[in-house]
Amino acid sequence: MRNRIHCGVFVLVVLLWWQPSGLAAVSAAKGPTVPAPAATPVLTAAMAEYRRQLKEYIAAHRKYESAANAYWSLIANKRRLRNAKRHGNKEILIEDYVLTQPPVYAGPPKPVDPSAPAVSAPPKAHVPVVADFLQSAAKHFNFVPERPQSEIDYKRAYAQVAAAAGLTREQAVRIYGFESGGNGKYDVQAGLEHPVPGAHAISTALGYNQLLATNSIELMAEKGEQFLRFLRGRAAELAGGEREALERKIAVLKAMVDFSRSVPDDWSRHDRLANTPKGLGVHAMNLDVDVGPLLQAQKLRDSVVFAKARGYGASLTAAELEMMNLTGDGNGIDMVLLRPSWRDRVPTANFFQPSGYQRNPVAIRNNVVARLLAATAARMDEQAKLQGAQDLAGLFGP
Repeated sequence: MRNRIHCGVFVLVVLLWWQPSGLAAVSAAKGPTVPAPAATPVLTAAMAEYRRQLKEYIAAHRKYESAANAYWSLIANKRRLRNAKRHGNKEILIEDYVLTQPPVYAGPPKPVDPSAPAVSAPPKAHVPVVADFLQSAAKHFNFVPERPQSEIDYKRAYAQVAAAAGLTREQAVRIYGFESGGNGKYDVQAGLEHPVPGAHAISTALGYNQLLATNSIELMAEKGEQFLRFLRGRAAELAGGEREALERKIAVLKAMVDFSRSVPDDWSRHDRLANTPKGLGVHAMNLDVDVGPLLQAQKLRDSVVFAKARGYGASLTAAELEMMNLTGDGNGIDMVLLRPSWRDRVPTANFFQPSGYQRNPVAIRNNVVARLLAATAARMDEQAKLQGAQDLAGLFGP
């Protein structure tokens, strides 16, 4: 006990002896408090000009936002009106569409605060790529897609599935050309179509029909049993190791279907699921030579079936089918059903959500339906001449 008391007294004395010098050191390190320098006349003038410009910008932008909100609200109201009319078998009139173009902000740009510190641009968010899809499939489903031995093998499988699904050669080939650039590989991803320095993925869109990861989840949830029946039918025709390998793939597919159905059948819920690590593993099935063509072709077949169910009896042109692929079946069929005589009067904005329209420079540049369809068809004409599209066309037979 005595030793402990003596030690405690010694420590206390040392601390008391060192305290002043310690405080002095801290005080010296901090240095005397120096008032912030007064703003220079140049900065004062710059700030006054900045505030003036900011006031003008805010007033102009509020005016634009008010007009834009009113415009897109009218677009939504007219769309609901058309849907109700079609549901009640009532005639759609030209007045049921908004016939003016969206407002465009034409005011001053947002000024830069001269007193604000320079801020570097935030790093771009990582967009998952094929390597990520494969890693997720291996980790969460213990699965490696069966890749084709050659590009022509995947094209052959896709042509067979597409033809069986009722897609015409023109539809399949021209959409392949439009979506994947006419020479795209089965694993081509949006933004990486051309091997140029600095290229980066801009979305998870993958393959001949550029399916998003959300599309893969949705197709698995809605058509999974159909895919399973197809593979089980093929497995029944095999024997030995080939049959065992396909049955293992069927088990993985069943697990992916169950996972995709773990949330309600709703696009937003599917989107959240698709962007989980496990959801990215489901997207890897597009790379499998057995399942990938089923996914790629089914998206187009669903649009064809949707159009027929809405009373469109004619065969969709490739450009019309692409509109359904681009804007969604509901908006796409609304565009397809538009009378030809109205197509050069009705703005494309009628068939988009505001954010989708603003991200689509082609729809903005070709801002009425006739021009958008013509631009899409012209692009298809060019891409269909390339070797990849020609190879696919040849596999559809005479």
